[in-house]
Amino acid sequence: MTFEDHVRSALESLPPDLRAAMSNVEIVVEDENPEDPDLYGLYLGIPLTDRGEAYAGALPDKIAVYRIPLEEEFGDDPAVLEEEIRITVLHEIAHHFGIDEDRLGELGWS
Repeated sequence: MTFEDHVRSALESLPPDLRAAMSNVEIVVEDENPEDPDLYGLYLGIPLTDRGEAYAGALPDKIAVYRIPLEEEFGDDPAVLEEEIRITVLHEIAHHFGIDEDRLGELGWS
């Protein structure tokens, strides 16, 4: 399975209602974040909870999943790598739904 396949599998594992609720967001695989090369993923955009009337016509939000740091940290074990990719994807999707780092920490996802 390729890295991209793991990301796709993580998305497909979401409940259909949750996938359907995602709006105007692009999920991409990139090598690494140039400002923080140790970062596994990043959500850039306006969370659904913060979108108002002025949001119409906005460019898509972006969730980047960074291949190099995930493979360097977890690539020795394919099952662990797959799970960490899934965790990263779900973490960034949570930000899309307006769940901040503090709340993710309370839920055990930080």
